Amino acid sequence: MLSKRVKYILLGLVVLLVGYILYDASEEPGIDDLKGTYKEVAMYRNENNTGPIIRIYAVTVSDTTRWDEMRQYGDLMLYTKYGNTKVYFFPADKPAPLELFRKQPNFDRKFEPYCLALYEKDAMSQVTFRKKPFGTVQ
Repeated sequence: MLSKRVKYILLGLVVLLVGYILYDASEEPGIDDLKGTYKEVAMYRNENNTGPIIRIYAVTVSDTTRWDEMRQYGDLMLYTKYGNTKVYFFPADKPAPLELFRKQPNFDRKFEPYCLALYEKDAMSQVTFRKKPFGTVQ
């Protein structure tokens, strides 16, 4: 049998370990840690849970020059292995789609001139980030 002292030491170590795990989990970076203002205005997720999960987001951004941060935002979005996640970025002061569709184009073409960037993580976990995917931004 273990003495009371050894039991208290082990209990103390377990409490410290659990405390560290909780602290570490709460310190994970998130969307709120990004400097720009990001607002999700539309989201599409297919209803099918037997095939690949498709997620498409339309997000407005206040600072249209933070390309690296837009990519970070995309990296923080949900992704399912063998699925596909797309994030379309639009300036906060310009029109942005409020409805998204699974098939291309993923939104009404009238919003294409306002699209700043497209982040995509495909079924093989390959990330692409394209600035101005539809040409010049208005």
